[in-house]
Amino acid sequence: MVAVNRSRFFKRTLSGFASLAVLAGALGTGVAHAQSSAQGAIVIPDDVKIFGNDNPNVRKATAVVNGDVITGTDVDQRLALILAANQNKLSDEETKRLRLQVLRNLIDETLQIQEAKANEVDVSQAEVDQSYGRVASQNFNQNTGAMDAYLKRIGSSPESLKRQIRGELSWQRLLQRNIAPFINVSEDEVNETIQRLKASKGTEEYRIGEIYLAAPSEAREQVYNNASQIVKQIKEGGSFVAYARQYSQASTAAVGGDLGWIRLAQLPDELAEVARSMQPGQLVGPVEVPGGFDILYLIDKRQVLTADPRDAVLALKQISLNFPKGVSEAQANKLAEDFSKTIKTAKGCGDVDKVAATIGAQVVTNDQVKARDLPAQIQNAILQLSPGETLPPFGSVDEGVRMLMLCGRDDPQVESGPNFDQLMAQMEDERINKRAQLYLRDLRRDAVIEYN
Repeated sequence: MVAVNRSRFFKRTLSGFASLAVLAGALGTGVAHAQSSAQGAIVIPDDVKIFGNDNPNVRKATAVVNGDVITGTDVDQRLALILAANQNKLSDEETKRLRLQVLRNLIDETLQIQEAKANEVDVSQAEVDQSYGRVASQNFNQNTGAMDAYLKRIGSSPESLKRQIRGELSWQRLLQRNIAPFINVSEDEVNETIQRLKASKGTEEYRIGEIYLAAPSEAREQVYNNASQIVKQIKEGGSFVAYARQYSQASTAAVGGDLGWIRLAQLPDELAEVARSMQPGQLVGPVEVPGGFDILYLIDKRQVLTADPRDAVLALKQISLNFPKGVSEAQANKLAEDFSKTIKTAKGCGDVDKVAATIGAQVVTNDQVKARDLPAQIQNAILQLSPGETLPPFGSVDEGVRMLMLCGRDDPQVESGPNFDQLMAQMEDERINKRAQLYLRDLRRDAVIEYN
């Protein structure tokens, strides 16, 4: 369980709280043979026959939402941002699917702005401009003038991004006024959660990213194929966060699909079984769950209330030796072996500079290296070293050979977990977000939408 700042919820639209079980329940099921109980009063026979050729998935990218028009230009400009983030490497089929998702996002955004306006929740143009400036500075390292030019160059516009910002600010403010004051978490609930945390000390927590795609029974195969294409694109180098923001129908889409730190018991059984065997950095999916399909990405894992050795701060010396030009691989291997033998004669970090100088090697020192920031293949190995010991040599014919020597290590403090106030804030945020999800679902249900 991760500690959360009390104001976190009001700094972004829908934070990564969601239990997928709750989400799946809200969206219904796509399993055709479990109709009567899961679908309630909606009865869909097994042998569905479609009359006519009207495909609801084929839409022109324009819509009128409760009287407000979403134009093809609106969709094109929002889509341009995503294409630019993917270096325009998406296939025509992928771009077509993305257009549909962008249109759905714009419909939700329009409903949120409309609802805020109906409740007299105002977001001034000055606030939007200020947030736009922060986005330009923090996300793109540009001033607003350069940001304007960049957006126009890629086929988007400042107005498109500012509309998205207005939608997020409007929705946050509406939830802060109409939902947050009515959310209560008792002291007993917080204390009970703290006791459960202490009792589960040492058990594993997982930080998981999700992309959830709802799949009604009639569209199950198509949604599965779409999910498979997303997995393929991400494995080929696409950004998981970008795909989650644009494709995922879970509330965590706004934060790039990040569920935060959770225990497997908080996941549906189908996902818990998959996540248990995943390693950090691994992508799995699509996994069928009630109502649709999930794509999971394991960002990291740790043990509850236990210090993570990978948070140790290491003092390292890197010793490097360049190979002569034109050296063969066999010669490079022999030079690396001799290099390693020489460096291992050094009596610790205080002596290694002198030894390295005898063979023309260079030494670089860094005493603020976090173990978790090192490549995964050497993290565990370097944490097993004692001061003055080295890792085996590594490198290439072109780049030469290198060795790392451990000079010192500051182990992380044992984590005490969130305090009472932090945990109460987190529990309140989770409940606000659950209510927000239902709120938006009701707005969709009651909306009058015309597609052109």
